[in-house]
Formats: sequence, structure tokens, C-alpha cells
Amino acid sequence: MSEECCGPDTPAGAGPLALHAPGRVAEPVEEHEPRPPWWRDPALLPSAGSGVALAVGTALDWAGLGIPALVLQWLALLAGAWTFVPGAIRRLLRGRLGVGLLMTIAATGAVLLGHVGEAAALAFLFSLAETLEDRAMDRAKDGLRALLSLVPERVRVVRAGGEPLVPAAELRTGDVLVVGAGERIATDGVVVSGRSSIDASAVTGESIPIAVDPGDAVPAGAINGPGLLRIEASADGRDNTLTQIVALVEQAQARTGERARLADRIARPLVPAVLVVAALIALVGVVVGDPGTWIERALVVLVAASPCALAIAVPVTVISAIGAASKLGVVIKSGEAFERLGTIRRIALDKTGTLTRNEPRVVEVRTAPGQERERVLALAAAVEAGSTHPLAAAVVAAIPGPPSAHGVVEDAGRGVAGRVDGVHVRAGSTRWLDPAALAADAEAMAAAGMTVVVVELDGTVAGLIGIRDELRPEAAETVRLLGAQGIAAVMLSGDDARTARALATQAGIAEVHAEQLPAEKAAVVRAMLAESPTAMVGDGINDAPALATATVGIAMGARGSAAAVESADVAFTGHDLRLLPAAFAHARRGRRIMTWNLGLALAVIVVLFPLALFGVLGLAAVVLVHEVAELVIILNGVRAARRPAVDRA
Repeated sequence: MSEECCGPDTPAGAGPLALHAPGRVAEPVEEHEPRPPWWRDPALLPSAGSGVALAVGTALDWAGLGIPALVLQWLALLAGAWTFVPGAIRRLLRGRLGVGLLMTIAATGAVLLGHVGEAAALAFLFSLAETLEDRAMDRAKDGLRALLSLVPERVRVVRAGGEPLVPAAELRTGDVLVVGAGERIATDGVVVSGRSSIDASAVTGESIPIAVDPGDAVPAGAINGPGLLRIEASADGRDNTLTQIVALVEQAQARTGERARLADRIARPLVPAVLVVAALIALVGVVVGDPGTWIERALVVLVAASPCALAIAVPVTVISAIGAASKLGVVIKSGEAFERLGTIRRIALDKTGTLTRNEPRVVEVRTAPGQERERVLALAAAVEAGSTHPLAAAVVAAIPGPPSAHGVVEDAGRGVAGRVDGVHVRAGSTRWLDPAALAADAEAMAAAGMTVVVVELDGTVAGLIGIRDELRPEAAETVRLLGAQGIAAVMLSGDDARTARALATQAGIAEVHAEQLPAEKAAVVRAMLAESPTAMVGDGINDAPALATATVGIAMGARGSAAAVESADVAFTGHDLRLLPAAFAHARRGRRIMTWNLGLALAVIVVLFPLALFGVLGLAAVVLVHEVAELVIILNGVRAARRPAVDRA
């Protein structure tokens, strides 16, 4: 029966999805057959048999056929009790109390009092509710297991003398995979030859196919498009994007949030408390009243105050919601993080690599009179060729085959200098080189969001190169969608204030904090936390302190740094910013479902207890109300698996 309601029968961590933590090699995942449709599920047979026997027995009892009716009621009782009584006894022998024990005592007491029909009704309804609860939990976990099925069983690998098919689990880092059109990629890797497009929607949540060329990284589980690709594995077949996602979500389902802890704090002591209260009611009733009446009421109270619905109210919602989020490309690392995600009212977005593509490009070149654009670019690219600075890479990429430079010296953070074809060339920031006559142009380019590189030839300013890391195309739409949810967006950046403000204006962000060091980003987030729950979104090492400080830290993209992913509570496997409003809407909906479930579970106990104590409702009625409420809670929790609708109009 359900672990939440009756306690675990197996050690924690056992089961088909017990994986190692990310970063370590995952154990082979045990083969798991998904549960069949309910009409073919053998687990439902005892409950179904109990229900049929109870219905026929009740009909015979109404017809006055007492003995056949009693026989069928006993059959119904035994069939239903078989699903929970043995487990309750095993747990009791290990010193564990659970709701199954309460139901076992109630059914036994009802039989001893001669109410076999009511005991059979209790056994049938409790058995059915527990079996359906198990199906709901398995259904949520089956979606997670389905991620692992995205990896093909066998894959072609380049070997000396051919391309044999090998099991995907045997792949090792450095193997070269041959992936044909329409085939799935078995593990993470880098394209070494071929050009194609991949559909990574099942992994990253991004529905648009991505063009890939040699040198591009591709994730496990993506579907190759029309071209033939050779991919060098960057991860083992058992330790890739998909296995790590599953491991993270498994851990998330085991780590509870505030509402789950609240339910636990109420439910755990409630079982022994109910036993004590029922015993006191029976004892006092025997002393001051009719023993049979008060013992029966004690049994009804035992069922009325059962916390089974309370125990399942949060877990079924969390498991459903976190599993569904993983299909969106949103990996939520704990139930607590999921709950906090639904409280966010402010979001701090790192600029570089989050709001922008993190691919600086030359977008404009302005030259002094008498200078040619191509010459200025070529000479600048020549001295920048040996630099590792991202802006240098953008300059080099803008001009194919630049000339060779000699005597190049780099002044870190300022620029580079060297000789090219006898010309002394310097290229660097406006803080190092004065734009001189081009100062007005430099100001205008900076105001347009460009980082300006001044190029000087033999001591004279020859031109300006404007470099910009362009916004992601969905950035402005994402900010609008967040605003529609009442979430204010703030930009954090280490870049120049004018550049940051220009890009923020394009994205529709009013509040900008520029020229921020990592510690300063964390301080800004801390200040925002004093006003409202705040999420931080970033993808670099310099974002790690702010990610750890925020109410929820969100790491963007599979290419994000290990420090950022480790510091975050939520990791997006893709880069589509529109996943942000979708994730927030999903979490808010999940919180509402949890709150509703907890309220209903508590209301059932509060309402049924006095009605049972004063004899207004009998055992059968209390059992019916209790189990119907549990079924409603289960069905409501499963709704959390549905994807949220986010308006993009």
C-alpha cells in the first residue's frame, strides 16, 4: 500500500529509480513495466472482487437471504483486508504505526460486534482508495521513467573495421557515435562531422529544431534531423543529461517542502493519538454507558480521525508537478524549491548568457576620415587573435584570414598592442584609448548598447568597433509574460551601465543594476528579498553567490557553469526564457492544489470526528466519506501534472 499513508515496506532509496547523485555514474535503471490500464491492472483485482462480493451480499441481505449474504460479506472483507492487513501487521512488528493499523483494528472490532457488512465496506473502500493512490503515484513516476526511454537501446559506434551496434549503456566518453536521420542521440556529445538539425524538445522543452554543425554540443535523447551526424560522446551512456535529470527529480520528490512538513507534523503523531483517544472513549463508555455502543463509537472515531488523506495531500501533488516540470525542461531539485517557486514576486535576470545569447558580435564599425572599414577591422583582428577575451573573439570572427601580428602585448582588461605589416596597432576600451575626434560616435554607440573598441594606428585613432551581445529573441516577450503574472523583472549585469540600460530598454526592463561584481549581485538580491520573494536567474560562476542568496536560484541552460547549477534550486535544461513564466505558473498552480488538498483533508477530520463521537454517523458512512475525500484529493493532486497555459498574445 502507499508509503505516505501506511509507511514504507522497503528501505529508503530502494526501487526502480534509485540512482546516484548527478556527477557520479548512475547505476543501471531496473527495468520497469508501466502499469496497465485500470481495467487490466491485477493490483485492482482484490478491490474489485471485494466490491462485487459486497454488492451482491448487500443485495442478498435486502432480499432476506441471510446466510448467503453473510458468506459474501466475509469474502468481501477478506479480499479487501488482504491488501492492507498483512502490511499493517508487519509494520507493527517493526514498531511502526500507520493508518493501515487503524483500519485493521476498526474492521476487527466491527466483526467482533457482529457488523460484518460494515467491516467489509471498510475493507473494500480503504483497499480501493489505497490501490488508486498507488496508481496515481506510479503514474506520476512513470512520466519520469519515460525520460529514460528516450535513449535508444543500441547505437552505431565507429570502431576499427566497421560501425557495429553496441548497447547504449556501454558507451564511454570519447566514443564516436553514428546517428542517422530520425534517430535519437544515445548520450551527450559534440558533433565532429556532418550538419543537421536536432529536436531536443523532450529534454530542453524548446520546441524549435536547433541547427547543429561540427563543434556543437548535443544532449542525450534529442532526435536527429535530416543529416547524418558523427558525434563524440562527452558522457558515459549511464551518466548523461537524462540520467542526471531523473536523479535530480528523484531526489526532489524525496525532499519535502513547507506544506509537506506541515502535513507530516500533523499526521505522524495523529495515528498514536487516535489510538489513545479511541481507547479512552471505549473505556469511559464501558464504565458509564452501554459497552457495545461506546466500543462501536470508538471504532468509528478511529476511522473518522484517520490522517491518510492528510498524509497523501502534498506528496501526490509534488510528485505529479515535479515530474511534469521535468518534461518542460525544468528540473526542480526539491519539494521545498517547488513550493518557493510559486511565491515569487520579483525576478533578477543576469544579462550575459541569460537575457543575451552570450555570443558577442561586431555590429558596427565607424572610421576616421581616410580610413577603410576592412583595413581597420583586419589590423584589429590581427592583434586580437591571440587574446582569450570574448570581445577579441568577436573581432576575429568578423574578418576572415587576418594578417599576422608580431610583438603582441596584452594589457588585461584594457586592450592589446602589436605590430602588423610595420604598423603599430593598439585596440582596447575607451578607458584605455581616447576616441579623440570620434568621441561623439563612441558615445552614441555605447548608448545603443554596444561595447566600443577603439583602434589606434601609429598613435592616431583610426576607427571604432561596436560589439554587442544581442538579446535573445524571446526576452521581451518573457518580461511581458512575467509582468502579466505580477512578477517584476530586474536586470543584473557586470557590464557598462549604458550598455546594460540600452539592452534593458529593448527587453522592457525598468530596473537595472550594472557594473556589478559577484558579491554586489548577491547584495542586490538580498536587498530585494527584504521587499518580496525573489528569484535569481543566471548561468555563470559569477552568478553563484546571487543564486544561493535568492528565494529560488534558477540556472539557465545545459551550458551553464557547474558552480551555477550546483548553487541553484532549479535548473533549466534549455535556454528558452519563456520557460520562466511557464514554470512560475506551474508552481503557483501546484501550491493552490496543495493548499486545497490540505484544507479538505483537515476539514474531513474536523467534521467527521464529532459526528462519529456523538453517533450521528455509523462506521459505513464515515468510511465512505473518508475514502471519497481521499479519492478527491488524489485526483486533484494528479491535476498538478497538467502543463500550465501561459498567454502569449
